[in-house]
Amino acid sequence: MKAFGKILGLVLLGLLLIIVALGFALTHLFDPNDYKEEIRQIARDKAHIELTLNGDIGWSLFPWLGLELHEASVATLSNPAQPFADLQMLGLSVRVLPLLRREVQMSDVRVEGLNLRLSRDKQGHGNWEDIGKAPPVAATGTPEAPATSAPTTAPAPEKPAQPIRLDIDSLTVNNARIEYNDEQTGKQFSAESIQLSTGAVHEGASIPVKLTAFFGSNQPVMRVKSELNGELRFDRALKRYQFEDMKFSGEATGEPLQGKTVTFATQGQLLVDLSANIAEWTGLKLSLNQLRALGELKVNDLDKTPQLSGALSIAQFDLAKFLDSVGQPLPAMAPGSLGKVELVSRLQGTPSSLALEDLNLKLDGSTFTGRLAVEDFARQALRVQLKADTFNADHYLPAKSEAANSAAVARQAQVQSSEAGAMAAGGTTPLPDAPTQGAWSTDKLLPLARLRNLDVIADLSFGQLTLSQLPIENAALKASGQGGQLKLDTLSGGLYNGTFQASGSLDAREDVPVLALQTKIKQVPVERILQAQGQTPPVKGQITLDSNLTGRGNSQKALVDSLNGTASFVINNGVLLNANLEQQLCTGIALLNRKTLATTPRSKDTPFQELKGNLTLRNGVASNPDLKVRIPGLTVNGNGDVDLRVLGMDYRVGIIVEGDKRDMPDPACQVGSNFQGIEVPLRCRGPLELGAKACRLDKDGLGQVAAKMAGNKLSEKIEEKLDKVNPKLKDALKGLFNR
Repeated sequence: MKAFGKILGLVLLGLLLIIVALGFALTHLFDPNDYKEEIRQIARDKAHIELTLNGDIGWSLFPWLGLELHEASVATLSNPAQPFADLQMLGLSVRVLPLLRREVQMSDVRVEGLNLRLSRDKQGHGNWEDIGKAPPVAATGTPEAPATSAPTTAPAPEKPAQPIRLDIDSLTVNNARIEYNDEQTGKQFSAESIQLSTGAVHEGASIPVKLTAFFGSNQPVMRVKSELNGELRFDRALKRYQFEDMKFSGEATGEPLQGKTVTFATQGQLLVDLSANIAEWTGLKLSLNQLRALGELKVNDLDKTPQLSGALSIAQFDLAKFLDSVGQPLPAMAPGSLGKVELVSRLQGTPSSLALEDLNLKLDGSTFTGRLAVEDFARQALRVQLKADTFNADHYLPAKSEAANSAAVARQAQVQSSEAGAMAAGGTTPLPDAPTQGAWSTDKLLPLARLRNLDVIADLSFGQLTLSQLPIENAALKASGQGGQLKLDTLSGGLYNGTFQASGSLDAREDVPVLALQTKIKQVPVERILQAQGQTPPVKGQITLDSNLTGRGNSQKALVDSLNGTASFVINNGVLLNANLEQQLCTGIALLNRKTLATTPRSKDTPFQELKGNLTLRNGVASNPDLKVRIPGLTVNGNGDVDLRVLGMDYRVGIIVEGDKRDMPDPACQVGSNFQGIEVPLRCRGPLELGAKACRLDKDGLGQVAAKMAGNKLSEKIEEKLDKVNPKLKDALKGLFNR
């Protein structure tokens, strides 16, 4: 028995020696380089590819089935002259015996100088679509005989194939390049200097992976340097793939960044479970220049329409500096604007949408809560539903240009000059000249191209909103827009204990946009509105205003120059500033009555009960035919124009003397029967800001006044009438309303 075992051992040893000898002989006596043409033909017939072997072939047979190719290229049979891939060297070896057990045990796999070229022609056909396909067979004139088929039996069901086990010592790819060219769009993409190295590749074990590459594109021109590190783990039976301790970092530059460089880094744990149809990214950390973010993402229903959920937290950062660092600088704003921004939100999305739910956004001391979503990326469909405590919108409006500032300074100088002349001469100077300096900016107001692509529905509310220097309490804004047509459903709120409401529309489809605006203001202090705009108010009081206006253009000047519509206004319980009409009239009446006023001089201002009128606007000029002012003892009627283009006015005003109508009137200020119904004419012309300081006695109308006072003596000259009057009375009449 022992002898039999010894003999069997010797036989097996002999067979092994014979196999080794055969392997040695095959690998040393058989040179595959002598059979390159046969190998190429086999590649054509079996794999349907054109294989070119310009370098040597090295190989080994046992115990490793090894192969080493140099200077090889691969092309499709339909276009054999243009290889889609070539490489400098490919080296790999596989243990022979484990292959019989469907196990792949490989030593180090090395790929040097791989160059992969993918392209799509003008007809949309990709060169990769022909890989492995046999060329079409040319049709012949001889018809083929119909094949006769013998009865066949149903094939026996095949057993499911067992997955092949992988066992690779390492994988190394050096200096690889992949490029893609699309002739239909002209777009080109590339990945260059690809370096890939891994540790031992074993299923169910962590595999160290390191990848570096340079990515580029031509539309737009971009260049990205990147590096990826982590440990890959996979289980094909469970369809579970993990990338642990993933770190991806690099730098990007190109046309969208306007010459700036963006440094980015992200890390976390990645999981894809195809059996459960989920993917997760936990422990997410992201940095992009100054921006730092944390979060987690989860995608369900990978086999259907993927559904994204997760959370995102962005630490406080300077958004203005960040946008500048990525080549997207914002227009000049108030100092510190967008300097403190932080965000916390839940995420929900699909391949075509993304929503920030339960949003908490802090912006320069303001806090916004609500929802922000893009419902369709292709249509840029933006949906906004936010509430804020306080927000100053003026801080985020672009600063005025130098031209606009210069025009404002020139106009202010003109107003100050007119005001100084009127005050210095006590109102006895000639009428101020009508203003000619434009009051409005020619800077572009609206980004028309962006508005035309906008699809937005916005619902905003604010505890306090500052807009155009106006503090609006409990403000609400609802607006929508699509295809260049925007609609303001409502903008409303409380203003200085009054209320206001506005609605309107904007048609931005053409190069000259069309604006329509309706406003309702109720019991708002008019002087506070004017002061907020940096103007000196000529009047005080509670204004109620209704207007319906339209305009065309993309600047303040263009809109005002084309302003048309109607408006009506009422100011109650107000004051005409620097216009003591009542005191001056009472002084004149007292002189006419040859009496002395018993009361002390009153305030330099003129209180009134009501000031009202209607406006019709045509191309920036507002006509006011029915101005009425109710003042104790006076009735004031007027008509004229307000030129909004230069903020100037030209009015003719008539004041009817009624006398002192108080419960205990001053006897000297009572109007006798000879003077009742007399209308003293005024002419008011000049900058709108001057108010009553721009008014003078209308000398052209004094003749009619004198004629009425004299009864039927219409033929006598005005100067003769005035010469017969006491000099004090003459001076008083000339000085009426000149202050």
